[in-house]
Amino acid sequence: MKSSLFAVFVFALLSAAGGLAFNLTDDPDEETTTVVVPLESAKIEGAYDPLALAMATKGQISNYEATVPPQCYTKTAGTANPCWTCHTNPQLPNELVDWELQEEYAFSDFAMTNRWFNLFKDRREAMAGIGDEEVIAYVRGENYKALRDALTTAPGYPGYVPDLDFEAGFDDEGFAKDGSMWRALRYKPFLGTFWPTNGSTDDVFIRLPEKFRTLDGKPSRDIYKANLSILEAVIAAGPMAGRGSRFVYEIEPLNEEAIQADLDGDGRIAGVVREIRGFPQAYVGDASGESTRQYIYPKGTEYLHSVRYLDPEAPGMTARRMKELRYSKKVKYLDSWGISYMYEQEYNEKEAGDLPIFSGGPQVGILNGFGWQLQGFIEDEKGRLRLQTSEEHQFCMGCHSAIGVTVDHTFTLARKVPGAEGWRYQNPTGLRDVPQQGHEKPEIATYFERVTGGDEFRANAEVLSRFFENGKPREAEIARAAPGGDKDITHLIAPSPRRALDLNRAYMAIVREQSFQFGRDALLGPIENVHEHIENGSTDLADTGKVFRDGRLWLDWRWQPPKGESTKRDQAEKSSPQ
Repeated sequence: MKSSLFAVFVFALLSAAGGLAFNLTDDPDEETTTVVVPLESAKIEGAYDPLALAMATKGQISNYEATVPPQCYTKTAGTANPCWTCHTNPQLPNELVDWELQEEYAFSDFAMTNRWFNLFKDRREAMAGIGDEEVIAYVRGENYKALRDALTTAPGYPGYVPDLDFEAGFDDEGFAKDGSMWRALRYKPFLGTFWPTNGSTDDVFIRLPEKFRTLDGKPSRDIYKANLSILEAVIAAGPMAGRGSRFVYEIEPLNEEAIQADLDGDGRIAGVVREIRGFPQAYVGDASGESTRQYIYPKGTEYLHSVRYLDPEAPGMTARRMKELRYSKKVKYLDSWGISYMYEQEYNEKEAGDLPIFSGGPQVGILNGFGWQLQGFIEDEKGRLRLQTSEEHQFCMGCHSAIGVTVDHTFTLARKVPGAEGWRYQNPTGLRDVPQQGHEKPEIATYFERVTGGDEFRANAEVLSRFFENGKPREAEIARAAPGGDKDITHLIAPSPRRALDLNRAYMAIVREQSFQFGRDALLGPIENVHEHIENGSTDLADTGKVFRDGRLWLDWRWQPPKGESTKRDQAEKSSPQ
Protein backbone atom coordinates (compact mmCIF):
# COMPACT_ATOMS: atom_id res chain seq x y z
CA MET A 1 0.00 0.00 0.00
CA LYS A 2 1.39 3.39 -0.93
CA SER A 3 1.83 6.12 1.70
CA SER A 4 0.28 9.47 0.98
CA LEU A 5 1.59 12.98 1.49
CA PHE A 6 -1.89 13.78 2.81
CA ALA A 7 -1.18 11.53 5.78
CA VAL A 8 2.00 13.45 6.47
CA PHE A 9 0.06 16.73 6.27
CA VAL A 10 -2.61 15.49 8.69
CA PHE A 11 0.10 14.32 11.08
CA ALA A 12 1.75 17.74 11.01
CA LEU A 13 -1.53 19.50 11.83
CA LEU A 14 -2.29 17.15 14.71
CA SER A 15 1.21 17.46 16.10
CA ALA A 16 0.98 21.24 16.02
CA ALA A 17 -2.31 21.00 17.90
CA GLY A 18 -0.64 19.11 20.74
CA GLY A 19 -1.39 15.55 19.72
CA LEU A 20 -0.14 12.73 17.55
CA ALA A 21 -2.02 10.76 14.90
CA PHE A 22 -1.80 7.00 14.62
CA ASN A 23 -3.55 4.07 13.01
CA LEU A 24 -5.40 1.44 15.02
CA THR A 25 -4.16 -1.51 12.99
CA ASP A 26 -1.03 -3.54 12.34
CA ASP A 27 -2.08 -4.23 8.74
CA PRO A 28 -1.11 -1.47 6.28
CA ASP A 29 -3.72 -2.70 3.79
CA GLU A 30 -6.56 -2.57 6.28
CA GLU A 31 -8.87 0.43 6.51
CA THR A 32 -7.63 2.57 9.38
CA THR A 33 -9.07 4.87 11.99
CA THR A 34 -7.06 7.93 12.92
CA VAL A 35 -7.10 9.13 16.53
CA VAL A 36 -5.19 11.78 18.40
CA VAL A 37 -3.02 10.87 21.37
CA PRO A 38 -1.89 13.73 23.62
CA LEU A 39 1.86 14.18 23.61
CA GLU A 40 2.05 13.75 27.39
CA SER A 41 0.95 10.10 26.96
CA ALA A 42 4.45 9.35 25.72
CA LYS A 43 5.35 8.47 29.32
CA ILE A 44 3.49 5.66 31.05
CA GLU A 45 3.53 5.93 34.84
CA GLY A 46 2.94 3.21 37.41
CA ALA A 47 4.08 -0.39 37.76
CA TYR A 48 6.52 -1.92 35.29
CA ASP A 49 4.66 -2.90 32.14
CA PRO A 50 7.05 -3.36 29.20
CA LEU A 51 4.15 -3.28 26.72
CA ALA A 52 2.36 -0.15 27.92
CA LEU A 53 4.05 2.57 25.89
CA ALA A 54 4.07 0.59 22.65
CA MET A 55 0.38 -0.18 23.02
CA ALA A 56 -0.57 3.38 23.97
CA THR A 57 1.21 4.74 20.90
CA LYS A 58 0.50 1.86 18.53
CA GLY A 59 0.81 2.98 14.91
CA GLN A 60 2.10 6.44 15.82
CA ILE A 61 4.73 7.62 13.33
CA SER A 62 6.28 11.08 13.21
CA ASN A 63 9.31 10.30 11.06
CA TYR A 64 7.93 8.44 8.06
CA GLU A 65 11.49 7.94 6.84
CA ALA A 66 12.89 6.50 10.06
CA THR A 67 14.35 3.77 7.85
CA VAL A 68 16.93 6.31 6.64
CA PRO A 69 19.54 6.16 9.44
CA PRO A 70 21.26 9.27 10.79
CA GLN A 71 24.53 8.27 9.12
CA CYS A 72 22.99 8.82 5.67
CA TYR A 73 22.92 12.57 6.37
CA THR A 74 26.70 12.77 6.66
CA LYS A 75 28.45 15.68 4.95
CA THR A 76 31.02 14.09 2.66
CA ALA A 77 32.86 17.30 1.69
CA GLY A 78 33.64 15.39 -1.49
CA THR A 79 36.38 13.45 0.28
CA ALA A 80 34.88 11.45 3.16
CA ASN A 81 32.87 8.40 2.08
CA PRO A 82 31.31 6.16 4.74
CA CYS A 83 28.50 5.21 2.33
CA TRP A 84 30.49 2.43 0.61
CA THR A 85 30.13 0.15 3.63
CA CYS A 86 26.40 -0.40 2.94
CA HIS A 87 25.78 0.77 -0.63
CA THR A 88 27.63 -1.35 -3.16
CA ASN A 89 27.43 -3.81 -6.04
CA PRO A 90 25.55 -6.73 -4.47
CA GLN A 91 26.06 -10.46 -4.77
CA LEU A 92 23.04 -12.39 -6.05
CA PRO A 93 20.41 -13.15 -4.86
CA ASN A 94 20.70 -9.63 -3.40
CA GLU A 95 19.70 -7.55 -6.43
CA LEU A 96 19.88 -4.08 -4.92
CA VAL A 97 22.56 -2.26 -6.90
CA ASP A 98 22.79 0.85 -4.76
CA TRP A 99 26.38 2.07 -5.08
CA GLU A 100 25.02 5.08 -6.98
CA LEU A 101 23.85 6.44 -3.62
CA GLN A 102 27.50 7.26 -3.00
CA GLU A 103 27.39 9.60 -6.01
CA GLU A 104 23.94 11.13 -5.74
CA TYR A 105 21.66 12.06 -2.87
CA ALA A 106 18.33 10.41 -3.63
CA PHE A 107 16.06 11.20 -0.70
CA SER A 108 12.28 11.35 -0.81
CA ASP A 109 10.80 14.81 -0.36
CA PHE A 110 9.99 13.97 3.25
CA ALA A 111 13.49 12.66 4.00
CA MET A 112 15.25 15.79 2.77
CA THR A 113 14.79 17.18 6.28
CA ASN A 114 16.96 15.39 8.80
CA ARG A 115 14.61 14.48 11.65
CA TRP A 116 17.32 12.90 13.80
CA PHE A 117 17.30 16.00 15.99
CA ASN A 118 19.41 14.40 18.72
CA LEU A 119 22.41 14.82 16.43
CA PHE A 120 22.23 18.56 17.04
CA LYS A 121 21.33 18.66 20.73
CA ASP A 122 23.95 19.68 23.28
CA ARG A 123 23.65 17.36 26.30
CA ARG A 124 26.91 18.26 27.98
CA GLU A 125 25.15 19.91 30.93
CA ALA A 126 22.96 16.84 31.50
CA MET A 127 25.97 14.56 31.13
CA ALA A 128 27.95 16.57 33.68
CA GLY A 129 25.31 15.73 36.27
CA ILE A 130 26.00 11.99 35.98
CA GLY A 131 29.11 10.98 37.91
CA ASP A 132 31.52 8.18 37.04
CA GLU A 133 30.44 6.01 39.97
CA GLU A 134 26.81 6.33 38.93
CA VAL A 135 27.69 5.35 35.36
CA ILE A 136 29.68 2.31 36.45
CA ALA A 137 26.96 1.12 38.84
CA TYR A 138 24.33 1.60 36.15
CA VAL A 139 26.04 -0.32 33.34
CA ARG A 140 26.82 -3.20 35.70
CA GLY A 141 23.17 -3.52 36.62
CA GLU A 142 20.93 -6.22 35.11
CA ASN A 143 17.75 -5.33 33.21
CA TYR A 144 17.03 -8.46 31.13
CA LYS A 145 15.48 -10.84 33.66
CA ALA A 146 12.70 -8.42 34.61
CA LEU A 147 11.66 -8.18 30.95
CA ARG A 148 11.72 -11.95 30.60
CA ASP A 149 9.60 -12.44 33.72
CA ALA A 150 7.10 -9.74 32.74
CA LEU A 151 6.54 -11.07 29.22
CA THR A 152 6.24 -14.66 30.42
CA THR A 153 3.16 -13.68 32.40
CA ALA A 154 1.77 -10.99 30.06
CA PRO A 155 -1.79 -12.07 29.16
CA GLY A 156 -2.42 -12.49 25.45
CA TYR A 157 1.00 -11.22 24.40
CA PRO A 158 1.77 -12.84 21.00
CA GLY A 159 5.35 -11.68 20.46
CA TYR A 160 8.78 -13.01 21.34
CA VAL A 161 9.28 -13.94 24.99
CA PRO A 162 13.01 -13.94 25.82
CA ASP A 163 14.03 -17.54 26.41
CA LEU A 164 17.81 -17.31 26.72
CA ASP A 165 19.19 -17.46 30.26
CA PHE A 166 22.28 -15.26 30.13
CA GLU A 167 23.12 -15.98 33.76
CA ALA A 168 23.40 -19.72 33.04
CA GLY A 169 26.00 -18.91 30.40
CA PHE A 170 27.41 -20.89 27.48
CA ASP A 171 29.49 -24.03 27.16
CA ASP A 172 32.85 -24.28 25.39
CA GLU A 173 31.10 -24.82 22.04
CA GLY A 174 28.97 -21.70 22.38
CA PHE A 175 25.68 -23.45 23.20
CA ALA A 176 23.45 -21.91 25.84
CA LYS A 177 23.55 -24.05 28.98
CA ASP A 178 19.83 -23.52 29.56
CA GLY A 179 18.83 -25.94 26.79
CA SER A 180 17.21 -23.22 24.67
CA MET A 181 19.35 -24.25 21.65
CA TRP A 182 20.65 -20.73 21.11
CA ARG A 183 24.28 -20.70 19.99
CA ALA A 184 26.67 -17.78 20.36
CA LEU A 185 28.58 -16.28 17.42
CA ARG A 186 32.00 -14.63 17.49
CA TYR A 187 32.45 -12.15 14.67
CA LYS A 188 34.30 -9.09 13.47
CA PRO A 189 32.07 -6.08 14.30
CA PHE A 190 30.65 -4.23 11.32
CA LEU A 191 32.16 -0.87 10.47
CA GLY A 192 31.76 2.51 12.13
CA THR A 193 28.67 2.82 14.30
CA PHE A 194 28.99 -0.78 15.48
CA TRP A 195 32.43 -0.30 17.05
CA PRO A 196 32.73 0.07 20.84
CA THR A 197 34.63 3.34 20.37
CA ASN A 198 31.42 4.77 18.94
CA GLY A 199 29.19 3.82 21.85
CA SER A 200 28.11 0.20 22.17
CA THR A 201 29.10 -3.43 22.36
CA ASP A 202 26.86 -6.30 21.33
CA ASP A 203 26.43 -10.05 21.14
CA VAL A 204 24.53 -12.29 18.71
CA PHE A 205 22.96 -15.76 18.93
CA ILE A 206 21.41 -18.01 16.31
CA ARG A 207 18.89 -20.86 16.49
CA LEU A 208 17.59 -23.22 13.80
CA PRO A 209 14.20 -24.99 13.77
CA GLU A 210 13.78 -28.33 15.55
CA LYS A 211 14.20 -30.57 12.50
CA PHE A 212 17.69 -29.11 12.01
CA ARG A 213 18.55 -30.34 15.52
CA THR A 214 17.27 -33.92 15.38
CA LEU A 215 17.95 -37.32 13.81
CA ASP A 216 15.04 -39.75 13.58
CA GLY A 217 13.08 -37.48 15.87
CA LYS A 218 15.69 -37.49 18.63
CA PRO A 219 17.82 -34.49 19.64
CA SER A 220 21.36 -34.67 18.28
CA ARG A 221 24.05 -32.11 18.99
CA ASP A 222 26.15 -33.59 16.17
CA ILE A 223 23.32 -32.98 13.69
CA TYR A 224 22.73 -29.47 15.00
CA LYS A 225 26.42 -28.58 14.77
CA ALA A 226 26.58 -29.98 11.24
CA ASN A 227 23.55 -27.99 10.07
CA LEU A 228 24.90 -24.81 11.63
CA SER A 229 28.22 -25.45 9.87
CA ILE A 230 26.44 -26.03 6.56
CA LEU A 231 24.50 -22.79 7.05
CA GLU A 232 27.75 -21.02 7.93
CA ALA A 233 29.26 -22.24 4.66
CA VAL A 234 26.14 -21.18 2.74
CA ILE A 235 26.14 -17.65 4.20
CA ALA A 236 29.71 -16.81 5.25
CA ALA A 237 32.00 -18.40 2.67
CA GLY A 238 31.65 -15.64 0.10
CA PRO A 239 32.91 -15.69 -3.50
CA MET A 240 36.49 -16.59 -2.50
CA ALA A 241 35.39 -20.09 -1.42
CA GLY A 242 34.85 -21.09 -5.04
CA ARG A 243 31.85 -22.55 -6.83
CA GLY A 244 30.39 -26.01 -7.19
CA SER A 245 32.91 -28.81 -6.72
CA ARG A 246 35.71 -26.26 -6.17
CA PHE A 247 34.00 -24.85 -3.08
CA VAL A 248 36.10 -25.15 0.12
CA TYR A 249 35.22 -23.72 3.53
CA GLU A 250 36.66 -24.26 7.02
CA ILE A 251 34.23 -25.59 9.65
CA GLU A 252 34.41 -26.86 13.22
CA PRO A 253 35.46 -30.54 13.55
CA LEU A 254 32.54 -32.84 12.68
CA ASN A 255 32.23 -36.63 12.77
CA GLU A 256 30.81 -37.76 9.43
CA GLU A 257 29.61 -41.08 10.83
CA ALA A 258 27.58 -39.32 13.53
CA ILE A 259 25.83 -37.13 10.97
CA GLN A 260 25.63 -39.77 8.21
CA ALA A 261 26.92 -37.41 5.54
CA ASP A 262 30.03 -36.90 3.41
CA LEU A 263 31.03 -33.26 3.91
CA ASP A 264 34.58 -33.32 2.59
CA GLY A 265 33.64 -34.82 -0.77
CA ASP A 266 35.99 -37.81 -0.59
CA GLY A 267 33.22 -40.29 -1.38
CA ARG A 268 33.26 -41.80 2.11
CA ILE A 269 31.32 -41.25 5.33
CA ALA A 270 34.14 -41.67 7.80
CA GLY A 271 36.34 -39.78 10.24
CA VAL A 272 36.44 -36.21 11.50
CA VAL A 273 36.38 -33.41 8.92
CA ARG A 274 37.33 -29.75 9.26
CA GLU A 275 36.35 -28.51 5.82
CA ILE A 276 33.33 -28.68 3.57
CA ARG A 277 34.48 -29.48 0.04
CA GLY A 278 31.98 -29.01 -2.73
CA PHE A 279 29.07 -26.66 -2.14
CA PRO A 280 26.61 -28.49 0.19
CA GLN A 281 23.36 -29.33 -1.56
CA ALA A 282 21.21 -30.11 1.49
CA TYR A 283 21.12 -30.07 5.26
CA VAL A 284 21.41 -33.29 7.30
CA GLY A 285 19.45 -35.31 9.85
CA ASP A 286 15.72 -34.71 9.88
CA ALA A 287 16.32 -31.62 7.72
CA SER A 288 17.87 -33.69 4.92
CA GLY A 289 14.88 -32.85 2.72
CA GLU A 290 15.76 -29.16 2.90
CA SER A 291 17.89 -28.00 -0.03
CA THR A 292 20.44 -25.24 0.49
CA ARG A 293 20.50 -21.98 -1.45
CA GLN A 294 23.63 -19.89 -1.45
CA TYR A 295 23.31 -16.76 0.70
CA ILE A 296 19.77 -17.69 1.81
CA TYR A 297 18.66 -18.84 5.28
CA PRO A 298 16.10 -21.61 5.78
CA LYS A 299 12.65 -20.68 7.03
CA GLY A 300 12.45 -20.60 10.80
CA THR A 301 15.98 -19.30 11.43
CA GLU A 302 16.06 -17.06 14.51
CA TYR A 303 18.49 -14.41 15.70
CA LEU A 304 18.80 -12.79 19.11
CA HIS A 305 20.95 -9.66 19.40
CA SER A 306 21.63 -7.57 22.48
CA VAL A 307 23.15 -4.08 22.26
CA ARG A 308 25.01 -3.16 25.44
CA TYR A 309 26.76 -0.42 27.32
CA LEU A 310 30.54 -0.28 27.72
CA ASP A 311 32.26 -1.65 30.82
CA PRO A 312 35.99 -0.82 30.68
CA GLU A 313 36.83 -3.76 32.96
CA ALA A 314 34.69 -6.44 31.28
CA PRO A 315 35.91 -8.83 28.55
CA GLY A 316 35.45 -7.08 25.22
CA MET A 317 34.08 -4.10 27.22
CA THR A 318 30.66 -5.82 27.13
CA ALA A 319 28.58 -4.48 30.02
CA ARG A 320 25.91 -6.46 31.80
CA ARG A 321 23.21 -3.87 31.13
CA MET A 322 21.43 -3.95 27.78
CA LYS A 323 20.53 -0.89 25.78
CA GLU A 324 18.40 -2.97 23.43
CA LEU A 325 17.30 -6.53 22.81
CA ARG A 326 16.54 -7.38 19.19
CA TYR A 327 14.86 -10.53 17.90
CA SER A 328 14.35 -11.62 14.31
CA LYS A 329 12.90 -14.69 12.65
CA LYS A 330 12.62 -15.76 9.05
CA VAL A 331 8.90 -16.47 8.83
CA LYS A 332 8.58 -16.65 5.05
CA TYR A 333 10.78 -18.33 2.45
CA LEU A 334 10.83 -16.71 -1.00
CA ASP A 335 11.90 -18.51 -4.15
CA SER A 336 14.11 -16.78 -6.72
CA TRP A 337 11.13 -15.26 -8.51
CA GLY A 338 9.70 -13.95 -5.24
CA ILE A 339 13.00 -12.32 -4.31
CA SER A 340 13.32 -10.66 -7.71
CA TYR A 341 9.74 -9.44 -7.50
CA MET A 342 10.34 -7.83 -4.11
CA TYR A 343 13.46 -6.04 -5.36
CA GLU A 344 11.47 -4.79 -8.35
CA GLN A 345 8.80 -3.49 -5.98
CA GLU A 346 11.48 -1.81 -3.88
CA TYR A 347 12.88 -0.09 -6.99
CA ASN A 348 9.46 1.03 -8.25
CA GLU A 349 8.44 2.49 -4.89
CA LYS A 350 11.75 4.30 -4.58
CA GLU A 351 11.37 5.79 -8.07
CA ALA A 352 7.83 6.89 -7.27
CA GLY A 353 8.98 8.59 -4.07
CA ASP A 354 6.68 6.45 -1.93
CA LEU A 355 7.24 6.43 1.81
CA PRO A 356 7.99 3.05 3.42
CA ILE A 357 5.26 1.03 5.10
CA PHE A 358 5.71 -2.38 6.75
CA SER A 359 3.25 -5.02 7.84
CA GLY A 360 2.95 -5.91 11.51
CA GLY A 361 3.18 -3.90 14.69
CA PRO A 362 5.00 -3.70 18.01
CA GLN A 363 3.35 -6.74 19.64
CA VAL A 364 4.58 -9.15 16.98
CA GLY A 365 7.28 -7.13 15.25
CA ILE A 366 7.32 -5.78 11.73
CA LEU A 367 7.94 -7.71 8.53
CA ASN A 368 10.27 -6.73 5.73
CA GLY A 369 9.36 -7.78 2.21
CA PHE A 370 11.78 -10.70 2.19
CA GLY A 371 10.39 -12.85 4.98
CA TRP A 372 12.15 -11.52 8.09
CA GLN A 373 10.12 -10.43 11.11
CA LEU A 374 11.90 -8.09 13.55
CA GLN A 375 10.94 -7.12 17.09
CA GLY A 376 12.89 -4.95 19.50
CA PHE A 377 13.04 -3.80 23.11
CA ILE A 378 14.74 -0.69 24.46
CA GLU A 379 15.20 0.99 27.85
CA ASP A 380 12.50 3.05 29.51
CA GLU A 381 13.36 6.16 31.52
CA LYS A 382 14.24 4.00 34.53
CA GLY A 383 16.52 1.70 32.56
CA ARG A 384 14.03 -1.17 32.32
CA LEU A 385 13.60 -2.83 28.94
CA ARG A 386 10.29 -2.11 27.20
CA LEU A 387 8.77 -3.01 23.86
CA GLN A 388 9.78 -0.52 21.18
CA THR A 389 7.09 1.71 19.73
CA SER A 390 5.94 1.53 16.12
CA GLU A 391 8.31 4.31 15.11
CA GLU A 392 11.24 2.84 17.02
CA HIS A 393 10.69 -0.44 15.18
CA GLN A 394 10.84 1.38 11.84
CA PHE A 395 14.41 2.40 12.66
CA CYS A 396 15.50 -1.26 12.48
CA MET A 397 14.34 -1.59 8.89
CA GLY A 398 16.88 0.90 7.60
CA CYS A 399 19.54 -1.80 7.63
CA HIS A 400 17.41 -4.94 7.41
CA SER A 401 15.00 -4.17 4.57
CA ALA A 402 17.01 -3.53 1.42
CA ILE A 403 20.63 -2.40 1.09
CA GLY A 404 23.24 -3.79 -1.26
CA VAL A 405 25.74 -5.16 1.24
CA THR A 406 23.60 -7.54 3.30
CA VAL A 407 23.45 -11.31 2.93
CA ASP A 408 19.76 -12.26 3.06
CA HIS A 409 19.20 -8.98 4.94
CA THR A 410 21.54 -9.93 7.78
CA PHE A 411 25.09 -8.98 8.81
CA THR A 412 26.61 -11.16 11.50
CA LEU A 413 26.96 -14.73 10.23
CA ALA A 414 28.72 -13.49 7.09
CA ARG A 415 31.34 -11.95 9.40
CA LYS A 416 31.72 -14.94 11.73
CA VAL A 417 35.18 -16.21 12.61
CA PRO A 418 35.42 -19.47 10.61
CA GLY A 419 35.15 -22.83 12.31
CA ALA A 420 35.17 -23.67 16.01
CA GLU A 421 36.72 -20.34 17.08
CA GLY A 422 33.62 -18.58 15.78
CA TRP A 423 31.23 -20.57 17.96
CA ARG A 424 31.94 -18.63 21.14
CA TYR A 425 30.38 -15.78 23.09
CA GLN A 426 31.33 -12.56 21.31
CA ASN A 427 34.67 -10.97 22.16
CA PRO A 428 36.70 -9.05 19.56
CA THR A 429 39.90 -9.41 21.59
CA GLY A 430 42.41 -11.43 19.60
CA LEU A 431 40.84 -10.79 16.20
CA ARG A 432 43.07 -9.30 13.50
CA ASP A 433 42.21 -6.62 10.98
CA VAL A 434 41.85 -8.74 7.85
CA PRO A 435 40.49 -7.32 4.56
CA GLN A 436 37.08 -7.68 3.04
CA GLN A 437 37.11 -10.30 0.30
CA GLY A 438 38.61 -8.84 -2.87
CA HIS A 439 40.38 -6.00 -1.05
CA GLU A 440 44.13 -5.47 -0.87
CA LYS A 441 44.24 -3.73 2.52
CA PRO A 442 42.80 -4.64 5.94
CA GLU A 443 39.19 -3.62 6.42
CA ILE A 444 39.49 -1.11 9.27
CA ALA A 445 42.55 0.47 7.66
CA THR A 446 40.50 0.83 4.47
CA TYR A 447 37.62 2.39 6.41
CA PHE A 448 39.92 4.95 8.04
CA GLU A 449 41.36 5.84 4.64
CA ARG A 450 38.04 6.20 2.84
CA VAL A 451 36.14 7.91 5.65
CA THR A 452 39.03 10.02 6.99
CA GLY A 453 37.79 9.30 10.48
CA GLY A 454 36.68 6.64 12.93
CA ASP A 455 32.93 7.07 12.46
CA GLU A 456 30.51 8.21 9.80
CA PHE A 457 30.38 11.77 11.17
CA ARG A 458 34.16 12.07 11.69
CA ALA A 459 33.29 13.12 15.25
CA ASN A 460 35.34 10.53 17.15
CA ALA A 461 38.12 12.79 18.42
CA GLU A 462 39.95 9.95 20.13
CA VAL A 463 40.35 7.91 16.94
CA LEU A 464 41.40 11.05 15.07
CA SER A 465 44.10 11.82 17.64
CA ARG A 466 45.33 8.24 17.87
CA PHE A 467 45.38 7.18 14.24
CA PHE A 468 45.47 10.33 12.08
CA GLU A 469 48.07 12.99 11.50
CA ASN A 470 47.33 16.09 9.44
CA GLY A 471 44.13 14.42 8.23
CA LYS A 472 45.93 11.32 6.95
CA PRO A 473 45.83 7.83 8.51
CA ARG A 474 48.95 6.76 10.41
CA GLU A 475 49.31 3.60 8.34
CA ALA A 476 52.07 1.89 10.30
CA GLU A 477 50.29 2.40 13.62
CA ILE A 478 47.02 1.11 12.18
CA ALA A 479 48.78 -1.91 10.65
CA ARG A 480 49.77 -3.12 14.12
CA ALA A 481 46.28 -4.63 14.37
CA ALA A 482 46.66 -6.60 11.11
CA PRO A 483 48.02 -10.17 10.87
CA GLY A 484 51.66 -10.18 11.91
CA GLY A 485 51.31 -7.13 14.14
CA ASP A 486 51.57 -6.94 17.92
CA LYS A 487 47.98 -5.75 18.45
CA ASP A 488 44.44 -6.86 17.61
CA ILE A 489 41.41 -4.91 16.39
CA THR A 490 40.62 -3.61 19.87
CA HIS A 491 43.69 -1.39 19.38
CA LEU A 492 41.65 0.38 16.70
CA ILE A 493 38.01 0.09 17.76
CA ALA A 494 37.97 0.04 21.58
CA PRO A 495 37.69 3.35 23.44
CA SER A 496 39.82 4.44 26.36
CA PRO A 497 38.17 3.93 29.77
CA ARG A 498 37.54 7.69 29.95
CA ARG A 499 35.78 7.77 26.59
CA ALA A 500 33.81 4.62 27.43
CA LEU A 501 32.33 6.22 30.53
CA ASP A 502 31.55 9.42 28.65
CA LEU A 503 29.78 7.50 25.87
CA ASN A 504 27.70 5.67 28.49
CA ARG A 505 26.86 9.01 30.09
CA ALA A 506 25.74 10.47 26.77
CA TYR A 507 23.41 7.56 26.08
CA MET A 508 22.02 7.61 29.63
CA ALA A 509 20.93 11.20 28.99
CA ILE A 510 18.93 10.04 25.95
CA VAL A 511 17.39 7.21 27.99
CA ARG A 512 16.19 9.65 30.63
CA GLU A 513 14.67 11.87 27.94
CA GLN A 514 13.11 8.88 26.12
CA SER A 515 13.86 10.68 22.85
CA PHE A 516 14.87 7.66 20.77
CA GLN A 517 12.58 8.79 17.94
CA PHE A 518 15.09 11.60 17.39
CA GLY A 519 18.13 9.31 17.34
CA ARG A 520 20.01 6.92 19.61
CA ASP A 521 23.63 7.72 18.80
CA ALA A 522 25.83 8.37 21.84
CA LEU A 523 27.50 11.67 21.00
CA LEU A 524 29.71 13.68 23.33
CA GLY A 525 28.47 16.97 21.88
CA PRO A 526 26.74 18.45 18.83
CA ILE A 527 28.40 17.39 15.60
CA GLU A 528 29.27 19.39 12.52
CA ASN A 529 29.60 16.96 9.63
CA VAL A 530 25.90 16.28 9.17
CA HIS A 531 23.17 17.92 7.10
CA GLU A 532 20.09 19.39 8.78
CA HIS A 533 18.45 19.66 5.38
CA ILE A 534 19.60 18.25 2.10
CA GLU A 535 18.89 18.79 -1.58
CA ASN A 536 19.17 15.87 -3.96
CA GLY A 537 22.09 15.99 -6.32
CA SER A 538 25.78 15.21 -6.42
CA THR A 539 27.70 14.22 -3.29
CA ASP A 540 30.90 15.38 -5.07
CA LEU A 541 32.50 12.01 -4.30
CA ALA A 542 32.62 11.02 -7.97
CA ASP A 543 34.54 14.19 -8.82
CA THR A 544 37.28 13.26 -6.34
CA GLY A 545 37.45 9.57 -7.25
CA LYS A 546 36.01 8.53 -3.90
CA VAL A 547 33.24 6.19 -5.09
CA PHE A 548 33.76 2.48 -4.36
CA ARG A 549 31.72 -0.47 -5.56
CA ASP A 550 33.51 -3.17 -3.57
CA GLY A 551 31.91 -3.13 -0.11
CA ARG A 552 31.42 -6.66 1.25
CA LEU A 553 30.49 -8.34 4.51
CA TRP A 554 32.70 -11.35 3.75
CA LEU A 555 36.25 -11.31 5.05
CA ASP A 556 39.52 -12.79 3.84
CA TRP A 557 40.47 -14.52 7.08
CA ARG A 558 43.65 -16.09 5.64
CA TRP A 559 45.13 -12.82 4.38
CA GLN A 560 48.76 -11.98 5.17
CA PRO A 561 50.45 -8.61 4.53
CA PRO A 562 52.70 -8.24 1.48
CA LYS A 563 56.43 -8.44 2.01
CA GLY A 564 57.83 -5.11 3.10
CA GLU A 565 54.81 -4.10 5.16
CA SER A 566 56.30 -5.68 8.28
CA THR A 567 59.24 -3.24 8.26
CA LYS A 568 56.98 -0.19 8.58
CA ARG A 569 54.92 -1.93 11.25
CA ASP A 570 58.01 -2.90 13.25
CA GLN A 571 59.12 0.72 13.24
CA ALA A 572 55.70 1.80 14.53
CA GLU A 573 55.81 -0.82 17.29
CA LYS A 574 59.18 0.47 18.49
CA SER A 575 58.13 4.12 18.47
CA SER A 576 54.64 3.72 20.02
CA PRO A 577 53.82 3.27 23.73
CA GLN A 578 52.59 -0.24 24.53
